[in-house]
Amino acid sequence: MSALPLLYLDDHLVVVHKPSGLLVHRTSLDFHETRFALQLVRDQLGRRVYPVHRLDKGTSGALTFALTPEIGRALSTLFETRQVEKDYLAVVRGWPDEAGEIDHPLERRLDDAEIWGGPLPSGAQDALTRYRRLATVELPWAIDRYPSSRYALLALHPLTGRRHQLRRHLKHISHPIIGDATHGKGHHNRAFAEAFGVRRLLLANTRLAFVHPATGQPLDLRCPLADDYASVLDALGWGAHAR
Repeated sequence: MSALPLLYLDDHLVVVHKPSGLLVHRTSLDFHETRFALQLVRDQLGRRVYPVHRLDKGTSGALTFALTPEIGRALSTLFETRQVEKDYLAVVRGWPDEAGEIDHPLERRLDDAEIWGGPLPSGAQDALTRYRRLATVELPWAIDRYPSSRYALLALHPLTGRRHQLRRHLKHISHPIIGDATHGKGHHNRAFAEAFGVRRLLLANTRLAFVHPATGQPLDLRCPLADDYASVLDALGWGAHAR
């Protein structure tokens, strides 16, 4: 795999564009994987890097690493205390409302303990996602009992950072993200793969904004869609949202 595109780099932190299909770091849940964003960025910069947040393996987009332990702790605190703005684009099944808020607690997931160490508390955590519908399409695909299939492009703004929050929240409102093998619908995922030749989760982190922990200056970083994701939007007539 070639070097990951750099969205931002200084003496304190780096933000890269992670492709779909790449893990952030090693996990026992994907023990067979041998390539990780952490390893690639370390080798690319020739120095240690420290993860401060995560993106699912299938999600592409902006991913931040600290370059010192001190900045790592400061950035982790920003993410944990909801001082980082995050925007995503997702292609979903069906036509959700034009705008809405998903306020639905989520049970903790096992991998949190693997990442952060220590015992995993039980019980649900508060989880909040806001969304806007950007575009819709109806395709002549007869799936299940319907003669045609509807899809939408959503702008997602998670206000909390629970594991798999966006995928689980969209499933909760019955509009799962296309390409989600765990929470989505196999018939729709396969239809997209066959029609557009793209077998990936159609979810991307397109923006991160936070106050730089070392300089105090605001950072507002945009991440373009990966080519494979943008090609789907182009095919659906949504190309204006891919740029």
